[in-house]
Amino acid sequence: MASRKFVQATKRETLIIIALYVLFFAWWYVTAYGFGDDPSQYRFVFGFPEWFFYSCIVGYIGISILLWLCVKFFFIELPLDDEEEVKNNER
Repeated sequence: MASRKFVQATKRETLIIIALYVLFFAWWYVTAYGFGDDPSQYRFVFGFPEWFFYSCIVGYIGISILLWLCVKFFFIELPLDDEEEVKNNER
């Protein structure tokens, strides 16, 4: 049976990840569709169209860093072993 601490940590971590992916989708949507419709007026960054660079490259790097920081600082490492099994092995 899952301990109360495990359930609380899992819910909190799930909400953090969902919030980050909603943020990522919003970033992607705004930058992908917000840089104009006329391809003849596109500006380029490092050879990529501006909309693609900011939505796909910068967005991916940014969300990867945010996810790493959240895992590093907000997630809790919990043992997945059965508590009774661990107690029996310690004897």
